[in-house]
Amino acid sequence: MIINKFAIFAVALLAVFSLKAQSSAPAQRIIALSPHAVELLFAIGAGDRIVGAIDNSDYPEQAKSLNFVGNYQGIVIEKIIALKPDLIITWHSGNKINQIEQLKSLGLKVVDSDPTSLLEIAQDIRLLGRLTGLNVSAETIAHKFEQQLNTIVEQYQTKQKISVFYQLWSKPLMTISNQSWLNLFIEGCGATNVFATSTSAYPQVSIENVLLANPQVLLIPKDEQTRSHDLFNWQQWQHLNAVKNNHIYYPNGTLLHRPTPRVLTAMSEMCQQIDQAREN
Repeated sequence: MIINKFAIFAVALLAVFSLKAQSSAPAQRIIALSPHAVELLFAIGAGDRIVGAIDNSDYPEQAKSLNFVGNYQGIVIEKIIALKPDLIITWHSGNKINQIEQLKSLGLKVVDSDPTSLLEIAQDIRLLGRLTGLNVSAETIAHKFEQQLNTIVEQYQTKQKISVFYQLWSKPLMTISNQSWLNLFIEGCGATNVFATSTSAYPQVSIENVLLANPQVLLIPKDEQTRSHDLFNWQQWQHLNAVKNNHIYYPNGTLLHRPTPRVLTAMSEMCQQIDQAREN
């Protein structure tokens, strides 16, 4: 009887160690449920481990041929289970919460990636490095990102402040406040968001609100999802400072709205546009 008890204990102990080893082993079959997670995984050298992704994962080019398991409307749980992932990278802001909880209830390893600041992009890069065992590569990329960000911010922080209206959407007319991580681009460029103190992260505003704020610059990010911007004609408001002085700019929204290292390319471009208005 004693021997049997020891045998049972040994088997149980072995099972515990086995589970710990499995959970700490580098992920080899990854499902990434956001375009930014796909891009980050490719950046650190784990792109070949992605067995499933979400629609609109389009960078780098190889991402377009991934096996898609859902879109912004939801994911197909059955597809995910069939792919036998050892890691699922979720996106709290973009995935349905009930589906995330369902994945967890199935015993699948789920880790969230949802950067809400520029510095958190670097943190998530390091996180993915730890999960994949690619720490060195991830640290190199994260450190480079932080250095480039510091360089951009230092370049513009001492310059004269200039007021900016960021048109996130046109119909209805929407912008951002300091509760949105996108506001960090404006601040990083040494500018002031005219709706920074709004109570909502993404407030809906009226034309009258914008006219009263009278921004010196209009920033209208361009990407596939914001074509409706073209339907809004700011030229009819010639007394608006930004319109009168021809300071309407169209930064790359596709890059600005995706939290990956490429966001700094778009931020640098936006800072230059704001600087152009500042000098004029």
